[in-house]
Amino acid sequence: MLQLKRSFFYLLSAALAAVFLSLPVFAAAPNQLATPPLGERWFAILIDNEQVGFYHQQTTALPEGGYRIEGDGSVRMKVMGFTKESSSREIYQVGPNLALKTVEVEQTINGSKSRLSGKMIPGGLQIRREADGKSSLKTLKAKSELFPGPTLNLIPLFKGTATGKTLRVFSFDPEELAIKEVKITVQGEGKTPEGVHAFKLRNNLYPFVDNEIWLDQQGNTLLESVRDGLVITKAEPPEKLAAFVSGMALSKKDLIYDFSLVRINPPLKKAPAKLAGLSVAITGYGDQIPVLSNGSQQVERQQGRVVITTGSLRKPTDMLLKQAAEAYLQPSEGIESTSAEISAKTKELTSSLKTDQERIQALTAWTASWIEDSIEDGGSALTALSKKKGNCQTHAKLYSALARAAGIPTRFVSGLVSQDGAGFLYHSWAESLVEGRWIAVDPTFNQVPADPTHLAFFEGNRLADLSPLVGVIGKIKVTILEER
Repeated sequence: MLQLKRSFFYLLSAALAAVFLSLPVFAAAPNQLATPPLGERWFAILIDNEQVGFYHQQTTALPEGGYRIEGDGSVRMKVMGFTKESSSREIYQVGPNLALKTVEVEQTINGSKSRLSGKMIPGGLQIRREADGKSSLKTLKAKSELFPGPTLNLIPLFKGTATGKTLRVFSFDPEELAIKEVKITVQGEGKTPEGVHAFKLRNNLYPFVDNEIWLDQQGNTLLESVRDGLVITKAEPPEKLAAFVSGMALSKKDLIYDFSLVRINPPLKKAPAKLAGLSVAITGYGDQIPVLSNGSQQVERQQGRVVITTGSLRKPTDMLLKQAAEAYLQPSEGIESTSAEISAKTKELTSSLKTDQERIQALTAWTASWIEDSIEDGGSALTALSKKKGNCQTHAKLYSALARAAGIPTRFVSGLVSQDGAGFLYHSWAESLVEGRWIAVDPTFNQVPADPTHLAFFEGNRLADLSPLVGVIGKIKVTILEER
């Protein structure tokens, strides 16, 4: 598996479907390998046959035994408010059986740079990480051998795993700084969608979706497909990638707008801003994918669909327990509510106001006017406060930090919103707790409460929080049940 693509999809974010033909499976076992394929390999990363990234890998044998695997690459993907630009360089040293010995990774994700180095020690993996001028040291506990991402496809071939059998291995993810269990199944001999003879594997590397891999007899990865073609990574000659690599740095194109748009037919009878309540049915939303049900909306899972009711159509809900509300006053990753700058701005904007409702109105209006809209995520709340630029995620993070600093429990949520009544787009906003109940607040559009077309799916702004989105985009359909 290519580590750049893997760590990107622990993000979030994305979506285009190009359905592949199912492959025949034969009862043949792949060749057992004693060494990995050596040399240089280049890969293109595509969405709906449009290239959005590349990955380059070099594998060499070490004189003392084992191998050195170097990889570098970049990917840029955007889906209406969820944007990620990621570049990385990684170096792994592995033993003769491909088990991890040392790791070095440099990453730049949406402009934020970090560096980590690590080595296996008795009982786990010791990692030193440097970011934002700070250094930290931690040990990730591991009871068995770890395998870096670029080796995962080779493990079944090294172990001579028979067709139909599943291996359980543990891998290190440098972006999440976590050890993760991966199950790899050998599906057998067949052909790639382009007709090339190959062996097919499948693993559970990404939440809620399948990851399929095709290898040649020497263990070279030919093609990877996430969720039936959601994202394709395929081997390419280096000369074919040269034009893309240079052009990608200049590209500002919205790569998957049309795919991410959830159209509704017929459209809403009223403009979203004129609605008081809305009830919709969503099909294609997998039973295994979570949906936010304890906020400013009512959610009911029915057979084959999810029904979401908002605004004046939803039933009254129970008050949130005080101890639960306290968690939404604390600072979190990207929402630095206790920083001196955030606290000072909050005091400036709200010191003369008497009620939480007035404070929410003021903070929402100020955030909407302060941040200049852009297609890119402007970073954390603190960064947005100084740079004054970003997308809906940036607006929601800055507002959430200000509201928490004002003593108002607030959380970051993401889902769908309709701007024109004809369809829904993916979007991020916030929910604030007033008198024990959540109200939707949209600091991008300056709406308090946000209009009833705001349908929240997930809570949280971290990559792990947004990862279920990959199992939703491009699959769901929305039917209007009632509007008020």
